[in-house]
Parts: sequence; C-alpha cells; structure tokens
Amino acid sequence: MEKFLEYLKEAEKIIQTADHLIYMTFPLVNDKRLLLKIITETKTAVANCINSVLQYEYLYKRIKLSKSSKTNLKTFIEKCAPRYGITEQETEIILELFDIVEKHKQSPFEFMKDNKIVILSENSTQKVISVEKIKEFLFISKNILRKVEDKILRKI
Repeated sequence: MEKFLEYLKEAEKIIQTADHLIYMTFPLVNDKRLLLKIITETKTAVANCINSVLQYEYLYKRIKLSKSSKTNLKTFIEKCAPRYGITEQETEIILELFDIVEKHKQSPFEFMKDNKIVILSENSTQKVISVEKIKEFLFISKNILRKVEDKILRKI
C-alpha cells in the first residue's frame, strides 16, 4: 500500500479513538492525563494527515521534501493547504496544537483546575487549555482528515 494511504488510515483510527475518549471516557474518569493523551494523539493524527499530503504531492512531483520537519510543515502550509481547501484559520489552529504538545513535552509540571489543564513552563509561564479547546482541536483534525481524504481518495 502507498505510504500516503497508510498515513490516512492511521490518522482516521487515531481520530476515532480520540473522539471516543473525549466524549465518552473523559466524562466518566475526569483525569488530566487522559486529556493530555487526547491532545498528543490529535497532534499525531494531524501530523499523519500532513505527512499523507506531503507524500502524495511528492509522489506526483508537485513539491520537494526536506529532511527538516519544519521545512516540510512550511511547504505544507504554503503550497499544499490551499490546494486541499485547508483554511488559514485551520492552519493557525494546527500550529497552536503543535505548540501546546511541544510545551507539554517540555513542561516540568501540569495540573488540572476547574476542568482545564494548566501547563507550566520552565520559567513558570502558564498555558491553560479547556476541554472545549481540545474538542475544537479534534473537530479541526476531523475536518482536515475529511478534506485530505476527499482530495486524495477521489483521484485513486
């Protein structure tokens, strides 16, 4: 199977799992670690969608890929996102999601307060993420997956 199809299939599976976790499991267990897992998995799903697009576009020689993931992300945002109907607002939310996951990885301390996750950085600056924001990330990831599938699978 083509690599871009594998990325799409994996993204779809992750999004279904994250959706179930946020809407069914989290209300029962109310655990911050679950929310952090959902954020991380949503980022992985979006990254898989991006990788799928990049692989597909590279296969048809519309773009060049780099060894740098930042360069590839820039290529995706500038050249691929408009072709797939991914709006500027959606790309901003993608970048925000990637930033939050990076802050989470580097954070020495995180806690839950009033159904929100507070991520502290090394210099004690806070990043507060609500359950609604996580649901928004998930919603955007579903939209991006749908747009990518519509464009790629229609041509196969």
